Amino acid sequence: MEPAAPLIDNFGRQISYVRLSVTDRCDFRCVYCMAEEMTFLPKPQVLSLEEMLAVARNLVACGVSKIRLTGGEPLVRPGVVELARQIRALPGLKELCMTTNGGRLQDLAKPLRDAGVDRLNISLDSLDADRFQALTRTGRLGRVLAGIQAAQDAGFERTKLNAVILKGRNDDEILPLVRFALKHGLDLTFIEEMPLGQISEHDRGEAYMSSDEVRERIGEVYSLEGVSDETGGPSRYFRIPGESIRIGFISPHSHNFCGDCNRVRVTTEGRLLLCLGNEHAVDLRAALREGGQSQSDVDARVRQRLYEAMAIKPERHHFNLHDEPQILRFMNATGG
Repeated sequence: MEPAAPLIDNFGRQISYVRLSVTDRCDFRCVYCMAEEMTFLPKPQVLSLEEMLAVARNLVACGVSKIRLTGGEPLVRPGVVELARQIRALPGLKELCMTTNGGRLQDLAKPLRDAGVDRLNISLDSLDADRFQALTRTGRLGRVLAGIQAAQDAGFERTKLNAVILKGRNDDEILPLVRFALKHGLDLTFIEEMPLGQISEHDRGEAYMSSDEVRERIGEVYSLEGVSDETGGPSRYFRIPGESIRIGFISPHSHNFCGDCNRVRVTTEGRLLLCLGNEHAVDLRAALREGGQSQSDVDARVRQRLYEAMAIKPERHHFNLHDEPQILRFMNATGG
């Protein structure tokens, strides 16, 4: 496919990074991400793997150089390994990543690496088996730890752990998580909880712990030096002197990262979400399914929607932990 004009919004930001959700389903029920009882999308509303490849093909043609496969949990989607292989083969794509809860990596890490997936992010909020199960409701820590080892055995480099810290729930594990990352040579990012979807399991305002507070806790034992590493994402990175791993912070509340936003998300039902904290979206599923079905027809319609979307990408989000969430979709419907 011939390269097309880049995707540039009204604020001069070029879109080079897309998070593509392959499913809204997940085998965990993390307390900050989902309700315990969930209703998932009917299968006809979900994009087929062929439709997801068509979306990726057109995004890459329009200058996207990094795609991250997300969910829900992407590894519960049948055929995801082959989809990864096909996306990675797209000319112009520089990096294909995946965010996973790690529960199925023991079996799928090597196939994913063989398919060309470059890097993995693995969620790990606790190193205590009972607490891990309480936070994930259905997860098993042992399987995730085995999945992390399988990823390293498969040859993945710069694997990153993601930890959402909730005050009074797992904030006493900040330093154990740092020590675990150091021991195993893993990058580690601490993430402020996102106020997406209505939950009753905890009060987000009371559980909120800022990145600055997490940094202070780490600073009691380790010194942190800022680094200029760029991964195309929203993390701010630091290093512990003498160590190779990076400690990152994603801070949608305390350190808004919208000014240089280069990202959009495609949900599993084909909505192009233009901002994590707003509902501005364009329907790509209609472009994929309506009208002529030749590849050139589909590509023309998809690209038209992509360019139209740039006009409505908002400048920033406005999260407020103490009000009812303005965004009622859960993170699994948003695309990890």
